[in-house]
Amino acid sequence: MNMQTNSVIAPPAPKGLGEMRLPLVMMRDILLKTIFRKNVDTVTEVAQAICLPSSVTQELIDIAREQKLLEATGTLNANSGNEMGYQLTDAGKARALDALSQSEYFGAMPVPLEVYSEQVKRQSIRNIQVTRDQLTGAMGHLVLPDSLLDHLGPAVSAGRSILMYGPPGNGKSSISNGIRDALGDNVYVPRAIEYAGQVITVYDPIVHTAIEQEADDPNSLRRRKRFDTRYVQCERPTVVTGGELSLNMLDLVYNPTARTYQAPLQLKSTGGIFIVDDLGRQAEPPQALINRWIVPLEESKDILGLQSGEKFEVPFDTLVIFSTNFHPNEIFDQAALRRIFFKIKIDGPNQENFLKIFAMVARKRGMPLDEAALVHLLKVKYPTINNIYANYQPIFLIDQMISICEFEGIPYQMSPDLIDRAWANMFVKEEQIVH
Repeated sequence: MNMQTNSVIAPPAPKGLGEMRLPLVMMRDILLKTIFRKNVDTVTEVAQAICLPSSVTQELIDIAREQKLLEATGTLNANSGNEMGYQLTDAGKARALDALSQSEYFGAMPVPLEVYSEQVKRQSIRNIQVTRDQLTGAMGHLVLPDSLLDHLGPAVSAGRSILMYGPPGNGKSSISNGIRDALGDNVYVPRAIEYAGQVITVYDPIVHTAIEQEADDPNSLRRRKRFDTRYVQCERPTVVTGGELSLNMLDLVYNPTARTYQAPLQLKSTGGIFIVDDLGRQAEPPQALINRWIVPLEESKDILGLQSGEKFEVPFDTLVIFSTNFHPNEIFDQAALRRIFFKIKIDGPNQENFLKIFAMVARKRGMPLDEAALVHLLKVKYPTINNIYANYQPIFLIDQMISICEFEGIPYQMSPDLIDRAWANMFVKEEQIVH
C-alpha cells in the first residue's frame, strides 16, 4: 500500500576508493575472498558481487594486481562484452584462504557505521508526517472510535514511543499493523555495516521487504538514477516480537564460525517500527525490558558490545510500540511511564460499534442477519457479562454458528438457539471439576 511518494534521499554511490572510508586491506581481502568463493572473473561480475561501481572495483583490482595477488587471464570473455578476465595468483589464493580463516565474510562491501548513520538521518522515522487520511486508509478494515485516531495520529507522526493498553481481544495488534501500513514509503537498508574492522550484517529478508529494481537497459539513453547498491531499497521495516522477547535478543549476535556479527532486532528495524506485543508475558519483567530501552528512546542512540568487550554507539531510529493487556500502573513504575511518550487506551467497542462489526463480519462470511437472534444476544447474553463487548467476539460467534450449520447440513443462519450454542464455546463456565 504505497500512499506516499518515496521522498527518502538515496545513499549516493561512492565515486572512488577515497570515498569508501574503509581500511584498504579489508576491502582488498573482501575482493579476494569474493573472487575465490564466487568464482567471478570480470570487472562487471566482481562489481556486482561486491556491490560497488565498476570504476571503484577496477581501482581495487589494480591494487591487487600491483601486489601480485591477481593477474589478467589474457582472454577476453566474448559472452561478457569482451571484458578482460582476472584470476587469483597462487599468492592471491593463499591470501584469500588466510583472510577467510580470519573472517568468512565475502560479497557486498560493508558500509562504515558513520556513513550509515548519515543515511539514517536522511530517512528518519521522525521525518514522517502521517495524515488522518493515511491512517484512516490503513485502518479502513477496523471499526475504531474517532477519538482513537485523534490520539494515534500525533503519536505516529512524532515517531517516539507508544504504549497501547486495554483488555485483550480488541485489536491492539491490528492497530499496530495498520500504523505500519500507513507509513507507506521506502528506506535503504545496508547489507552489512563495518565498525572497528568488524562486519555486522543488517539486511535480513525475514524482516525486510525489498523493492523490486528494474534492470538497466544497456540500449536505453536514460540510465536509471543510481544509488549505492551496498544498500537494499526496502519498505520501512516492522519487527514484531511477543512473549518470546528476551533482553539478549537486543544484543549483537556473534557467529563464531563466520566471525561476523548479526545486527540485533532493533537495529534491523531502523527507520521503521518495533512492536513489543503482549508486554508482561515475557520471561523478563516489563520494567527490565523498558529500562533497556530508556537510553535509546531518549537519546536516539543505542549501545552495543563486541566480543572484545568494546562498546560503541549505533543510531536508534525506530518507532517503538508496546502493547499490553495489563494496566500500565501494574507493570511499570512512574519513571518508566514518563519515558513513554504516548499512552493510549484501546477499549472494547460500544454497543453501536459492536453491531457495526457484527454486521460487517456476517456480510463477509455470507451469514444473513436475524433480528430475533440479535435481540437475544444483546438483551439476554451480554447482560450476563455486564455488557462488556470486545472486537474479537463477532468473528468468534459467527464462525461458531457457521461450523454448527455446516455440521448440521443446514444453510447459514442465526437464531437464538444457535447464539446460545456459540456463546457456550466463547466462555468456559467456572465449574467444579470432580477428580
